[in-house]
Amino acid sequence: MDLGLKGRKAVITGSTRGIGRAIAEQLAAEGADIAVGARDDEATAKAGKALREEYGVNVFAEPVNVKDADAYKAWLESAADSLGGVDIFVPNVSGGGGMDSEKNWWRNFEIDVLHTVRGAETLLPLLKKSDAGSIVIIGSTNAVETFMGPMAYNAMKAALITYGKQLSQFVAKRGVRVNVVSPGPIYFEGGAWEMIKGAVPKMYESTMEQIPAGRMGTPEEVARVVTFLASPAASLVTGINLVADNGFTKRVQF
Repeated sequence: MDLGLKGRKAVITGSTRGIGRAIAEQLAAEGADIAVGARDDEATAKAGKALREEYGVNVFAEPVNVKDADAYKAWLESAADSLGGVDIFVPNVSGGGGMDSEKNWWRNFEIDVLHTVRGAETLLPLLKKSDAGSIVIIGSTNAVETFMGPMAYNAMKAALITYGKQLSQFVAKRGVRVNVVSPGPIYFEGGAWEMIKGAVPKMYESTMEQIPAGRMGTPEEVARVVTFLASPAASLVTGINLVADNGFTKRVQF
């Protein structure tokens, strides 16, 4: 299937490692020009260089701290100028988990929610000019079922699912689609589940037992789901929360 991504322009935040990096690579493999960035200057430069050499597409790679509103908006504008427009926006940065203080709630609100909202508001004028504008928000299965405890991460991901649905209705007449992809447990080197496996092995094993297929997902598997939803091939799909969890969640959704 031709996804229709060759020559498209995509902006992905938090895209030097893990799921974000896999999304950038998958979009680039389909021929899309991409903008990547994270806080670390060296990691961003290395990711940009590797993506250019591997896929031969135009890559904008500059560091960005999404908590700094003005700097983040300037980064988005620079990315759009460098790429010559924007067709796809994937806000992937997250503040992660934690239950130990009010600080985590502010952190996740700023990074998960405000970074997504600011990015969408900044790029929407350009997305509306595209003939296939698409936003794919990264959610989590932590938002659709209870998991561990009352974490800010879970609540803020739930807020993003609601925001994505409402935004999809608001911008549909302008030809922009908005969807959410909610991964379940995803294992990769340097990721949260690798850390949990070493530090809290009982939790890791308990989680593995709850996955019918007996394995966690990979960033590349999530990236393929995101790439399809972001592409013109999914032109009929908007306003959904697509759970990609290898059967981890047990709810029935109609």
